[in-house]
Amino acid sequence: MTTLQPIKRQTLTSAVTESLRQRLLSGEFVDGQQLRQEALSNEYGVSRVPVREALRQLEAEGLIQIIDHKGAVVSKLSLEDVLELLEIRAMLEGSVLKASIPCQTPADIALAEQTLHEFEVALQKNDVRHWGELNARFHLALYRAAKRPNTLALIEQLHNKTDRYTRMQILFTRTMERAHEEHTRLLELCKQGAAEEAAEFIRFHILSAGHALEHYLQGQQGH
Repeated sequence: MTTLQPIKRQTLTSAVTESLRQRLLSGEFVDGQQLRQEALSNEYGVSRVPVREALRQLEAEGLIQIIDHKGAVVSKLSLEDVLELLEIRAMLEGSVLKASIPCQTPADIALAEQTLHEFEVALQKNDVRHWGELNARFHLALYRAAKRPNTLALIEQLHNKTDRYTRMQILFTRTMERAHEEHTRLLELCKQGAAEEAAEFIRFHILSAGHALEHYLQGQQGH
């Protein structure tokens, strides 16, 4: 019996962490918003322990900050921060995709195709919120054949940090269809085994999203 308690606690912590992560990525919590342990404990019907552990994990992922005398608040990134993170993503993802393509199997391609199909459904519904999750799943499906778990973990963390901002760019610049077209092109390059061209294209794909976001925000500041 005593060996089951840590497992139960870990299960609760994982469940609360995943729920809060998705709520943060969906934009339900705004930048700088305070997340109170007591309120979250009541909401989830759990003690403060799994909530506290979940918040620590989300802090490690960069989604929140824990500040003395204030507690947990939703992280806020400057435009410069977002562009820097996208540049890091472009470098890492170009490298890992180049390594992945020669090792990709029909199952890897099938997974990416399935995710792309779900993306089409989200596009038809103008479902920008779901798009963020599908975007990360599509990218990671193309990279997993490289068998670089540490790199993939870093990439996933970077996706989480930048997801709210890339979705904002998609929503306000209405470039969701363009992103889908670029994903389709990227998958075709993978099928062709064109590793060099695909690596260059993924870098363009990521950096162009940053440029579009920068252009939009600068235009907003001019109003």
